[in-house]
Amino acid sequence: MKAGIRPTILLADYHAWINGKLGGDLEKIQKVAKGYFKSAFVSLGLDEGSVEYVLASELYEKLGKDYWKNVLAISKDTSLARMLRCTTIMGRTEKESLDCASVVYPAMQSADIFALGADIAHAGIDQRKVHMLAREIAEKLHKGKPVALHHRLLMGLLGPQKMGFEENAQDDLEISSKMSKSKPDSCIFIHDSEAEIARKMKGAYCPEKTAENNPVLEMCEHFILRDEKDALFVERPAKFGGDVAFASYEELKSAYVSGKLHPMDLKSAAADSLSKMLEPSREYFEKKPELLLGM
Repeated sequence: MKAGIRPTILLADYHAWINGKLGGDLEKIQKVAKGYFKSAFVSLGLDEGSVEYVLASELYEKLGKDYWKNVLAISKDTSLARMLRCTTIMGRTEKESLDCASVVYPAMQSADIFALGADIAHAGIDQRKVHMLAREIAEKLHKGKPVALHHRLLMGLLGPQKMGFEENAQDDLEISSKMSKSKPDSCIFIHDSEAEIARKMKGAYCPEKTAENNPVLEMCEHFILRDEKDALFVERPAKFGGDVAFASYEELKSAYVSGKLHPMDLKSAAADSLSKMLEPSREYFEKKPELLLGM
């Protein structure tokens, strides 16, 4: 937005339905999409008038046969093997037993980009395969080729996992280990209570003196210490070194790897910082508890 781009946020209800989210209840999915997920952005400070929210099913109804014609055209020009490789965007491996709708999922996601007229397709790195499909198919369909912009995935609190989503070991590690709503203890929800955040962080994977694949340190790097003005405050008894503040991630990482900072002290400090950071969202949903129904 600072770069002058007006974002469109696609509330992908049909996709969640195909993927069996929220028990595969389409009505519940649509209610949560228009309620909780839209409100989540607002609670984090995103001005509602600065973006456009589009419910996928309403978009399809508006475009009618033109949308579904694109889905079929993409499917027709894509091999079944290629489509199956793209199903990893759903958090499924190619070897899993899939229903037929799941095979159409990547074609729909590609068609969404064209339906929205998006110049930039922005998502996590786990969506790369389908974005590459959209870029390749764009030329065949004589449509604008979208720029694919991917951000890293935050590692879940359960630590490194290997699920076989990618042949490349590092890519598989990042995608397999991401936070997942289907595994509540792997992630921090923006509406979580302070006690819940503390509980999840206490049980988080955080090997002593190890920075690599450490989800607690990763959150410190990308959220708590992302700006120069930020700092992480650690409160601890004098016999364990007393209180200390870290003004940069490199400073924190050095102290942790050297053993000067214990995992439990790091977890406690990170939990406190995240609780304060998410306070606006927590208060927002406390005032509108009905938005959490079905979550």
